[in-house]
Amino acid sequence: MSYISAYKKIQKTTVQVVGLGYIGLPTAALLSNRGYDVRGVDIDARRVAAISSNTLTIFEPDLESFLSSAIQSGRLQVSTSVSPADIHMICVPTPFFFEGEERFPDLSSIHAAVKALASVVKAGDMIILESTSPVGTTEKLYTWFKEEGVAVNDLFFAYCPERVLPSKIMMELLENDRVIGGLNQLSTEKVKAFYETFVKGQLLATTARTAELSKLIENSFRDVNIAFANEVSMLAEDLQVNASEVIALANHHPRVNILKPGVGVGGHCIAVDPWFIIQANKENASLMLAARHVNNKKTDWVIGQVLKARQNFVALNAKEPRVVALGLTFKPDVDDIRESPAALICLALHRENVDLCVVEPHISDHSTLEIVPWSLELEADIFVCLVQHKFFLSEFKLPEQDVICLDYCGLLPQIS
Repeated sequence: MSYISAYKKIQKTTVQVVGLGYIGLPTAALLSNRGYDVRGVDIDARRVAAISSNTLTIFEPDLESFLSSAIQSGRLQVSTSVSPADIHMICVPTPFFFEGEERFPDLSSIHAAVKALASVVKAGDMIILESTSPVGTTEKLYTWFKEEGVAVNDLFFAYCPERVLPSKIMMELLENDRVIGGLNQLSTEKVKAFYETFVKGQLLATTARTAELSKLIENSFRDVNIAFANEVSMLAEDLQVNASEVIALANHHPRVNILKPGVGVGGHCIAVDPWFIIQANKENASLMLAARHVNNKKTDWVIGQVLKARQNFVALNAKEPRVVALGLTFKPDVDDIRESPAALICLALHRENVDLCVVEPHISDHSTLEIVPWSLELEADIFVCLVQHKFFLSEFKLPEQDVICLDYCGLLPQIS
């Protein structure tokens, strides 16, 4: 089916997007601009009020214009309650929770969405899960709807994981290949026809369980590669070798491509998804588990390095140093601090009573940490580089005075 024919075939349908966060809101705004009547639903009344008044609740390039057009056209209506629609897209959070040292996927938001939708779904509706989920979750959707008394055999279920990069979401929602995994072949075909109306990338048909695992494997692969780079950086420090230089030299091998080390791994995907596999089958996920431990260790290691620098400063100067941390978000050029190792580092330093302030161009305030604007006159004894924001690349200058610079994100080589 061509892009145009598919668009003509189902453009009259109404789409309901449940969850208006980092994926749901861009998706709802995009679909509204593609001619769909969209119902956006979120349990956060303040978020709903902000969106309905055409106010962004997240920072994402190009989203503002998409949202403004969607609201002004009337094609996007937002509410705290569900309503009837033809396609229901579930884009709610799926974090993990702790029981002792164990981590378990929290599917309560998905289950709550099912309970709400059970009262409005009708025969022929599509139920699309986009939230990152453990293998078997789409089958749980079927079971949960059935337990609510819904005629599930009259519905079409599919898992279609998002695979977008924050700061490029609006482009990648359109351009990236997508995996479409239905509970049966007809569900896959119907949901694929829907995605054909707005996705320019290749649509890859498979089963729901395969789609679920493919999403988890993608981010676990990235986690393992980051862990290798982070482990190299700690080894190099202990051996008194410049980590950036040794990685650059190693990458001149035609079959080696080591990533740049950082301060750990954050965000809702790479720091979370491997646990969904590990918890289900720890025996056969030993490498993924080791990678998770290495990346968490790197964050603790950075904390230790900063505290050591503080201790040395006090010994030499008989006073506490003023520490300025550069960056708080989980990755460059976003306002998202979910699972952010930079935030964990700053909070740990705060608990150690370090005289600390944070420069974070994408966040104006924090409940615990002091966030200050960047200035060339900002007084500091120790700079700690945590996130390589483009803002820092253009604005941060190496201080001329005797100031300690601890660079854990590769910022200094970019500006030197």
